[in-house]
Amino acid sequence: MTKSSPFITPENLDTFETSTSDLVNNKSNATPSRIIKDILAGTSGGIAQVLVGQPFDTTKVRLQTSKSGTTLLDVVRSLIKNEGPLAFYKGTLTPLVGVGICVSVQFGVNEAMKRFFHHRNHGLPITLPQYYLCGMTGGLVNSFLSSPIEHVRIRLQTQKSNGLDREFKGPLDCISKLIKQRSLMRGLPVMMLRAGHGIGCYFLVYEALIQHEMKKGIARAELPAWKLCTFGGIAGTVLWISIYPLDVIKSVIQTDRLHNPVFKNSMIKVAKNLYAKEGLSAFFKGFVPTLLRASPANAATFVTFEFALRMMG
Repeated sequence: MTKSSPFITPENLDTFETSTSDLVNNKSNATPSRIIKDILAGTSGGIAQVLVGQPFDTTKVRLQTSKSGTTLLDVVRSLIKNEGPLAFYKGTLTPLVGVGICVSVQFGVNEAMKRFFHHRNHGLPITLPQYYLCGMTGGLVNSFLSSPIEHVRIRLQTQKSNGLDREFKGPLDCISKLIKQRSLMRGLPVMMLRAGHGIGCYFLVYEALIQHEMKKGIARAELPAWKLCTFGGIAGTVLWISIYPLDVIKSVIQTDRLHNPVFKNSMIKVAKNLYAKEGLSAFFKGFVPTLLRASPANAATFVTFEFALRMMG
């Protein structure tokens, strides 16, 4: 029994089992009401993530897809000078709706998988590898939604013209043109790899930190907002550190030309091309704004998710 979780010791066993019972908070039965609440809380978390993180994400994508050497300050200055401050929120409408849905799916699937493992373990604590599998499943399922949504967002973020000559007039026009070119799902393979491993690490780290507090006898619902923000920020940072080179490859694939693309969906071709041109540093372009974004955006995501669940009961 003591091997079922790395946090259990003979001294804290009774407390930990009580905390684990509180962890599921009577959610072991996947009732329609429980599922709806999980989805609504996830949607709220996703909206918070976009509003906080979009300026950082726009900067990151511009850096990742730049054709020549450029710096973070160069991108920021160029955006403000040539496109105005609101350019940091280019393409926000799509992720505001889409990421809200995506985060609701990944959180909803994660919660469903936690219930599955809680039942499978016959009430024993969920282990850390199982938390990774919960998150990985959520990431893989979410990839089929997030891949086209991120494709549209990236196309709009990297479009520098605001005039009538711009290629995409807005999200709907972009979606229509990508569908016509049979390119809407471009980047799905690398997205599945990125999201599966990344979201697995994401929820693993967050739940490990939550468990660490709960084994002290603190109920999950009593954890203060600042701790939830801290844990969410740490989880988001670990997520991006674990998958960043894959994110660069995904961005290159999704900004490849629509007609006669150079790379299509080949991760290997992109990786070889990036390494040949710029070496290992190519896989970390835009890393600084991503890390700057990771902590506040994911802190907002988790604290919003947890408090939404608390409000709905």
